[in-house]
Amino acid sequence: MKLEKLIEISNPLHVTNAINDTELTSFAIDSREVKENSVFIAIRGTQVDGHMFLEDAIDRGAKVIICEESYYTEEEVCVIEVENTQKLAGPIAQAFAGNPADKLKVIGITGTNGKTTTATLVYQVLSTCGKKASLLGTVSKRILDNEFDSKLTTADPIELASDMQAMVEAGAEYLVMEVSSHALHQYRVAGFDFEVAGFTNLSHDHLDYHETLEEYAKAKKMLFDTLPENSTAVINADDKFGAEMLKDCKAKKLSLSFHNDSAYILENSANGISVIVDGEKIESPLVGKFNAYNIGLAFLMCKALSLSPKEITEALNEAKGAAGRMEPVTVEGENLPLVIVDYAHTPDALQNVLSTLSAVKDAAQKLTVIFGAGGDRDTSKRPEMAKVSEEYADKIIVTSDNPRSENPDLIIADILNGFENLDNVKSITNRKDAIEKTISEATSDEIILIAGKGHEDYQEIKGERHPFDDREIAREFLTKKAGGN
Repeated sequence: MKLEKLIEISNPLHVTNAINDTELTSFAIDSREVKENSVFIAIRGTQVDGHMFLEDAIDRGAKVIICEESYYTEEEVCVIEVENTQKLAGPIAQAFAGNPADKLKVIGITGTNGKTTTATLVYQVLSTCGKKASLLGTVSKRILDNEFDSKLTTADPIELASDMQAMVEAGAEYLVMEVSSHALHQYRVAGFDFEVAGFTNLSHDHLDYHETLEEYAKAKKMLFDTLPENSTAVINADDKFGAEMLKDCKAKKLSLSFHNDSAYILENSANGISVIVDGEKIESPLVGKFNAYNIGLAFLMCKALSLSPKEITEALNEAKGAAGRMEPVTVEGENLPLVIVDYAHTPDALQNVLSTLSAVKDAAQKLTVIFGAGGDRDTSKRPEMAKVSEEYADKIIVTSDNPRSENPDLIIADILNGFENLDNVKSITNRKDAIEKTISEATSDEIILIAGKGHEDYQEIKGERHPFDDREIAREFLTKKAGGN
């Protein structure tokens, strides 16, 4: 990129030492990533201020510095002073990558709960309907059919632009992405437009960052405030913040509500959920009322992308949603328990899942839960998780989660202190042994929830990650119970 173009994008307050024929080769927000002839932008983060590393960036070869304060250097470096570097990082990252977002239909989903499942459902519908779609989210990063590890719900602007560039080069036409409140507040998704944006719900979360629920909601609302007129906003109207999201929104508006005749639940059982949305009947393998909202939002968002209701419905009937989120583990065989794996690892999340399963199970079915708590994390949640499990489960097995540097037996002891009655509680430290014993002793009228790790394929012990996938372990012992090899 030429310096002249960069200055045009930056709309600077002041420029020092501009040499317009300078060819700029790369863009960095971390001074350690600076290379010869790079542009370094100094961003004030929550813990680190990039302005502290201006000299380091110059030493590493930066030819342009973008900052929010006056800065003098004797080196042959152009200094661009701007009002807000956070707002600029996205547009500049897109420009360096060749503006890949302009070649994609970008679909964004925000909210406290349900982002991952809704985004995954939209991606699965698009893929099933023959569309070339990619996905960015909490569980995984998918460039068409190729899957990669995901570090953040929403990546920084440079990684995001790089991912989009790779998607365009792979032939993708659609990008479905989760959009976190942090990303919105920090302008990580600035520099491109969304074709469709969806809102799931909003509850207490991330208040360590946003401080108040009102500020948290305001951050979510930024996604809808910036939508262009030719895009579509799809919101959960049954959430008390749903209508708030649409204030000041210029886009076309679609709402989902199970409190009126536009959508309603026909059946909600442990084997799946049947709903009517916009006159279409969807029979999904997903479980729980909260998934009715995820399904309904996914339907309306795909409809906003001009897919036909019939093909959306057929795709949702088969879509399994996000890995490790109320995910059934099934094998061929008779007289087997229903085993479900979920990522729930906090008291609130565990309560959501257990209360859902308690509501949908048959009267004759017993509910069993296997769970633990992560080491080196908030210890106060451990007895709270015990109280939640005691309220809903008929049988409880406390085991290891990711103990990290802590002694797993001491974590289990913290959890056991939260129970009022230990008659239906067992502790088995080894997680694999806990799963094996529970499945081997289970009857066909039992629902077993394995909670805490969900999609994770490792167990972290004393600084090392060991291969461990709840779904694979459960499948192994279900197969054994069914008489297989």
